[in-house]
Amino acid sequence: MRIIFSLIFLTTPALAWEFTPTPICTLSHTEPTVDIAVTYDHATHLYAIAVTSPDGWPDAAAFSIRFDGAQPNTISTTRHSTEANTLIVTDVGFGNVLDGLEFNATATAFTQTAAVTVSLMGAAPEVQKFRACATAPVA
Repeated sequence: MRIIFSLIFLTTPALAWEFTPTPICTLSHTEPTVDIAVTYDHATHLYAIAVTSPDGWPDAAAFSIRFDGAQPNTISTTRHSTEANTLIVTDVGFGNVLDGLEFNATATAFTQTAAVTVSLMGAAPEVQKFRACATAPVA
């Protein structure tokens, strides 16, 4: 029985938040229903968030992300675009997004007709590494 459980856990994808400093600062997370990547590019001084859903994102006037937990917040924008199944937002500042990812339990990305929710368990240490990378390159 232990062998069966071990094999199941070894074949299950890790649902961890991950930080990588190169080629650009990247914070990423994958779950069965969504992939999220937050990036900061020192060359352009732009932050971006890309939320990929296997169901895609229908055209929508606005995109929002709601953080639920210790520091709840909802952030909305009309400056988003979609490419295939990915919704993308870029901006020169992402403080509220990073705070939401670091200090809450879940994040729900949504438009008027579509939504995906992700766990933020384990995100805080990776967000801290991302913030440090965005402040001073690690490469």
